[in-house]
Amino acid sequence: MADAVLVLNSGSSSIKFGLFDISGADPTLLCKGLLDEHEAKPRLVVTSPAGEDLFEQRKDEADADGGHLLADVLAFVDDRFGQGSLRAVGHRVVHGGPDYSGPVELTDDVMARLAALTPQAPLHQPRCLAPVRAISAIRPALMQIACFDTAFHHGLAPPASRFAIPRHYEERGIRRYGFHGLSFEYVAGRLARIAPELAAKRVVIAHLGNGASLCALRGGRSIDTTMGLTPLDGLVMGTRCGTIDPGVLLYLQQHEKMSVDAVQHLLYHESGLLGVSGLSADMRALLASREPAAREAVDLFTYRAAQETAVMANALGGLDGLVFTGGIGEHAAQIRGAIGDRLAWLGVRIDAAANNAAHERINANDSAVDVLVIPTDEETTIARHCVAALRAKAQVS
Repeated sequence: MADAVLVLNSGSSSIKFGLFDISGADPTLLCKGLLDEHEAKPRLVVTSPAGEDLFEQRKDEADADGGHLLADVLAFVDDRFGQGSLRAVGHRVVHGGPDYSGPVELTDDVMARLAALTPQAPLHQPRCLAPVRAISAIRPALMQIACFDTAFHHGLAPPASRFAIPRHYEERGIRRYGFHGLSFEYVAGRLARIAPELAAKRVVIAHLGNGASLCALRGGRSIDTTMGLTPLDGLVMGTRCGTIDPGVLLYLQQHEKMSVDAVQHLLYHESGLLGVSGLSADMRALLASREPAAREAVDLFTYRAAQETAVMANALGGLDGLVFTGGIGEHAAQIRGAIGDRLAWLGVRIDAAANNAAHERINANDSAVDVLVIPTDEETTIARHCVAALRAKAQVS
C-alpha cells in the first residue's frame, strides 16, 4: 500500500492512535484505535474511520505493558497494510520548552532535552516519552517525530509570556508556554477554511475537556493563553485546580505539613470538578446529578471559563468570535449556553435551538460575536507535521 504514518496521542491512562495514508495532498485516516493499559485485562481496539470494529485484543495483566501493546499495533499495521508501509511514528509531546517551535525527529539528544522538562509537566511528559522508548526498542530504525502542544504558542511575547518573578528565572526558562497547541492549531486552520473573514479577526478558542484552556487568536496566531509554565494553570479542569493563589500552596506545606509530592497529587488528581463536587471529574455525571455540590462544581467551571474569556478578549482588544472545542466544548450544550450567558455583556448571544442541536454556528442573529462549535483533531495535525518532517528530511538527504 501507499506510505503511512502512525500517530500516538498519549493520555493519563490510555493512548489514542490513528494510522494515516500520506500519499495524497492531505493525510487520510485509515483506522484509529485505543491502547488501554489500565483495565483489568489491558486491551488494544482498532476501528475504521466510521467507527466499525476492525480488531480487538486483550492481554493478561502479567503480560501487558506499553511495549507489548505497541508491538501489537505495529504488527496489526504490518498485517493489514503491508510491511514497509509505515514511514514514521508521530507523537504528541506536551512540553517542548524554549527550544522547539515545530516538529522534530526524536534522537537521543532530543529525548534527553525533553525528559529534562519533566518538572514542568510531571504527569504528562513521562507518558508522552514512554511510547517513544518502547518503539525504539522494537524498531530502532523507524523514524519518530515529536509534535508539541507548546509549539503553537511559541511566539508568545512579554508581557503575555512573563511571570512577575526575578528576571533571572525567566532567563532559565521559567515563563508562560501554553498548551493544547495541537488542538488550537487544528481548529484555527479549520476556522480559516469555513469562516476566513472571522479567522482574520479577534477570536477566542475554548478547548474544554478533562484538560481545559483558552487561546486568544489574532489573525490566526496565538497571542495569549490561559495555561502557563505547566498544564496546571488557568481554567478549572476535571481533576486539576487551574489558577490558584500561591499562598494556598504555602499554607498547605507550612501549616498542613503536606509534602511537595502530596501537594502535587492534590493539585493534579484531587482538585477541579472532582474536588469541588466530591463526586466525579466527568462533566456528564455532574450535569446529570441532583447533588448541590455537583451544581456548584459546574457553576465554578462556567464562571472561570467566562472570566478567562474576558481576560483573553482584553488581550485582543475586543472579541469577534468564540469557538468551542474539546470533549465538553463539543458535546455539552448546557455548558456552552451557561458560558454564553455569562458573556452577554460582551455581546455574546447563543441561539438555544442551534446550541442544543450542536450546529456548527450557534450564535443568535443579534449576537455581536460569532459563536461556533468545531470538533478538534489533534491526530490529523500531528500527521500533517509528520509529512512536513519527512519531506524536509528527504530534501536534506
